[in-house]
Amino acid sequence: MQTRSPNLTWLRSFEAAARLLNFTEAGRELGLTQTAISLHIKSLEATLGCQLFIRKARHLSLSAMGQAYLHSVSEALTNIDLATTSLFGPLARQTITVRAPISTAALWLGPHLPAFTKAHPGISVRLISTIWAASISDEEVDVDIRQGVGHWPGLEVEQISTESIVPIRPKTSPVVQVGDPAFQDMPLIQILGYEDMWDRYLSAHGLEALTSKPTLIVDTTAVAIAMVAAGGGHAAIQTRFATSAIAAGMDISIAGDPAPFHQSHFLIRRKTQRQQRPEVEIFREWLRSIFSDTAPGPVL
Repeated sequence: MQTRSPNLTWLRSFEAAARLLNFTEAGRELGLTQTAISLHIKSLEATLGCQLFIRKARHLSLSAMGQAYLHSVSEALTNIDLATTSLFGPLARQTITVRAPISTAALWLGPHLPAFTKAHPGISVRLISTIWAASISDEEVDVDIRQGVGHWPGLEVEQISTESIVPIRPKTSPVVQVGDPAFQDMPLIQILGYEDMWDRYLSAHGLEALTSKPTLIVDTTAVAIAMVAAGGGHAAIQTRFATSAIAAGMDISIAGDPAPFHQSHFLIRRKTQRQQRPEVEIFREWLRSIFSDTAPGPVL
């Protein structure tokens, strides 16, 4: 009798999606995009000739056959993992070195990394923020993330994000928007290197320029968020950092609609760099996923 043996990758995508009941979270766990998970599920359903999920707006559930199949698939995948480990031993860890701007590392990449290591237990990540850039040579860096306008002569540059900015206020302060005169009653915080952030935001929304210069100046977005959370003023920061800080429980709120930002995140690669190891390419693909415009904030 002819048997049907579905693609193992499809089965892993099905197991994660069925357990989490969320294609996006399943993709994050496996280091794949939501689109990839959806395609795997559709391919599996087509092969089996059976609907495994019931899809409704903002709701995903298992069909009766999906529930029955999940138990067997989960047990089979566990047995494969156990057999592999018992016969061949635990997978030797591969270490990759990642360099990123300090605020990107602290506010976006760091909170997402536990999901990557869970999905790829054989890969260790050494994360170096650019505050320590002088302590490591370019040759030691496997994955280099930079933020800017994309002009680095002599390097291969791949844009992986489109950024926007929002104003933030203390969560405990009165609910006022940027256009309200009362908004400037609190100190305005400015981040070094982003001196034009407030002007860009106000101009994008057709609002009047600041009547006074920012009274507090800090060197990182992380410090600006901490000051706002402590009730020390208002700041204009990148939207992804604001949503990540809110997801982490910081006492801040967004105080206005987003405005476009002229800088983006980029993957940088030297043209003379050797061919990337498989684990490096896995991490780069995962980065593309979490920095995509539709990627949610980290699950904390």
